[in-house]
Amino acid sequence: MKEPLHFLNRIQKVITDKWDQVGMSDFQGRDFTYREIATRMIKLHLMYERLGIADGQKIALSGKNSANWGMTFLSILSDHKVAVPILVGFKPDSLTGLVNHSESVLFFTEEKTAAQVHTDNAPMLRAIINIDTFKCIWAREDSLREVIDGTDEAFESKYPTGITREDVNFHSDDLDSLMVINYTSGTTGDPKGIMLNGRSISTNVQFGIEFIPVKYTDSSISMLPLAHMYGLTFEFIYTFAGGSHVYFVGKALSPSLLMKVFADVRPYILITVPLVMEKIIKGKVIPTLEKPAIRRITRIPVLGKAFYRIVGKKVLKALGGNVRMIPIGGAPLNRRVEEVMKLIGLPYAVGYGMTECGPLAAWVNSGDHAFGSCGRAMAEYEEVRIDSFKPDTIPGEIQIRGKQVMMGYFHNPEAEKEAFTEDGWLRTGDLGVMDQDGNIFIKGRSKCMILSANGQNIYPEEIEHLVNNLPGISESVVVGRGKDNILVALITLNGEYLKQLPEDTTVEQLLADNLITLNAQLPAYSKISKFEIVEGGFEHTPKQSIKRNLYS
Repeated sequence: MKEPLHFLNRIQKVITDKWDQVGMSDFQGRDFTYREIATRMIKLHLMYERLGIADGQKIALSGKNSANWGMTFLSILSDHKVAVPILVGFKPDSLTGLVNHSESVLFFTEEKTAAQVHTDNAPMLRAIINIDTFKCIWAREDSLREVIDGTDEAFESKYPTGITREDVNFHSDDLDSLMVINYTSGTTGDPKGIMLNGRSISTNVQFGIEFIPVKYTDSSISMLPLAHMYGLTFEFIYTFAGGSHVYFVGKALSPSLLMKVFADVRPYILITVPLVMEKIIKGKVIPTLEKPAIRRITRIPVLGKAFYRIVGKKVLKALGGNVRMIPIGGAPLNRRVEEVMKLIGLPYAVGYGMTECGPLAAWVNSGDHAFGSCGRAMAEYEEVRIDSFKPDTIPGEIQIRGKQVMMGYFHNPEAEKEAFTEDGWLRTGDLGVMDQDGNIFIKGRSKCMILSANGQNIYPEEIEHLVNNLPGISESVVVGRGKDNILVALITLNGEYLKQLPEDTTVEQLLADNLITLNAQLPAYSKISKFEIVEGGFEHTPKQSIKRNLYS
């Protein structure tokens, strides 16, 4: 397998190449040149040295997406420390539990989050530092506060005229050392801290740069949570290491703000989750294409092709007009939505991954993959197999072996043992099949599989793809109830579609027709008994997957 170039080498080159150009910005806030980014990183290196923080010690950080978050994270990794990103919004016990479990000695965060940390329950924690000002919020000893708050003075004493390009030395040839511990949840009982080394992160970054090259003139957006590897690796590390100017969006994203971000930043890439693209395509594009007059136009080959091209250009213009690629991951993509995206010529790519892979496990561009597939193994970096005696037709667990796979779970040997097969393959917990061309088709999570009364294996995600294509339905979760596992589809409705219903058509009639249409596509053992509307919508994870465990 191919060995990647360490991503820190790429970052050092970008910083020194673009020294006086702007490299990070808080959207509608401050800009930072690469010189200023390097200065902040070296200031923090000096702080760690003066605090006596040894190589390999853990430093936690939590906060909204911001340039300060990005610079702090890079300062930790480039100084041979271990970063522990923690999601914003955990309850105090969970937050303290993760800081303590990770053995973090410093914690960069915001004032309001710092107030929630029970420092007595995190004995290794030495200080909490304000990620907005880099001043000390709390210290276990007064001397530590003096060191932290005296960082600027110490820097000016060591570098009286500021730093030069020659002072930037972040490169590393060590791909094996632990760099990030990323927690899959906020539980304090038995947390899974996924240990990722330089090889894992560098493999993801190199694969991204090879398949979606970055230009030094590009701009990009960081809006997915930085405490999750999808947003951290592909909205920040990969784009920044490739030379893109990264804009951090730390505010809650309303549709109007999102459109302003696209218009102002004009990103070259839109890294997103299926829910976002489904809202755009199902809410705006599909209703347009289904108008009778438009249908008549699109039936004429030449006119239809031209019309689809116009629609695609309008969508790309709404995304800033500069998007070259739309990677979509985090959950399966709706089949109808994907068909429309391909029809109108959007440059998208489908990926599959998990935090344990840092996060990428499979990938394919829209022009080179089978509908419904989540991609193929990353050539030269990994192998993927299906644990089934007939992997092209009978679902089995998707298993991975490659450069990007995690080192293991921090202080959780039981979970780590369960995560790998005896011959060293990572067990994903996802069920799937793989065709002769290597296209992977996910059938569902092994723990979500429903066993019917007559012994049939039912994969709810497969049914949900069909449900989500029905008129007026946005999202769904299929559950089994009672001792016979009678199937029920919990759904949320598409408000935009319902507004266009004829006056003599009720929601009840629409759903009754939908149920007939759905069950006509399903075998007898997996037919749905009824729809139930979930008022207020489903609860989602930060990467916009439905929290399935909340619904039954």
